[in-house]
Amino acid sequence: MNYFVHPQGICESHSVGAGTKVWAFAHVLSGAVIGKDCNICDHVFIENDVILGDRVTVKCGVQLWDGLRVSDDVLIGPNVTFTNDVLPKSKQRPDHFAQTTLEQGCSIGANATILRGISIGRNAMVRAGAVVTRSVPANAIVDGNPAHIHGYASDIALPVEIKGGTAHPSLRTTVSHVQGVTIHHLPAFEDIRGRLVAAEITKVLPFVPVRFFVVHAVPSTEVRGEHAHRECHQFLVCVNGTVHVVADDGSRRQEIVLDRPEIGLHVRPLVWGTQYKYSADAVLLVFASHPYAAHDYIRDYSTWLETLKQRDLAAKA
Repeated sequence: MNYFVHPQGICESHSVGAGTKVWAFAHVLSGAVIGKDCNICDHVFIENDVILGDRVTVKCGVQLWDGLRVSDDVLIGPNVTFTNDVLPKSKQRPDHFAQTTLEQGCSIGANATILRGISIGRNAMVRAGAVVTRSVPANAIVDGNPAHIHGYASDIALPVEIKGGTAHPSLRTTVSHVQGVTIHHLPAFEDIRGRLVAAEITKVLPFVPVRFFVVHAVPSTEVRGEHAHRECHQFLVCVNGTVHVVADDGSRRQEIVLDRPEIGLHVRPLVWGTQYKYSADAVLLVFASHPYAAHDYIRDYSTWLETLKQRDLAAKA
């Protein structure tokens, strides 16, 4: 064998990759498929219809039930609980079990509970003790019972809050850490009568809008966006309240706080965008360069990453 099984471990499967270690008191059934360089710790049980990718770590006291699909580089913390049957009954096995998917690079904290039939997105983080009842998007950090999104994994340590505006009629811009995202400081004026933000569309916006929409009355625990556009540019302005925007170019990710109407955010095509942490009074105004077209949206994170890869290969050709 080119993998290791502890003398007190049981591994009935022969579909085990090179370099994998199965430690004491672990039991792997014959139908399980385990990739290369995995670490199966003490007191782990793995059923038949389970597939693990490469470099997966399963810490002590975990049971992996039929229907679980685990991609590469996933960490499953100690005593994580998975389920696969919505109405379990003794001696009554369903015709098939719902498939639960852990996507590449995600991490599940100790004692978390993962309900059947959901997915944990690429590089997402489930904090210890969370009860996950709905699918978790890529890069999200979830916590609580039931689990809600509390943040996103980011290359920037803290959300970037844009300080101040400008009363000068010329437009100032700031290039973000994410390629394809620019922060615009719109002209703002204030006197005894109140505050005014005004700009000429053709001089301020980096494109001529053909459509706009307004997002409001969003529960603060909910998330919107989570997609990229193939051709459409967007310009976001939070005209009231606060919205957090997470922008991702495939290499870097940054969270930007929109909390005043003199701040605009230009998001170019093929940038993955997510909005969350809407305040109760938030009103988000979005200008778009194209009419609505369903085919312009990329809603799956892995598909988007592959699209970026193909774009970069075409640019080199």
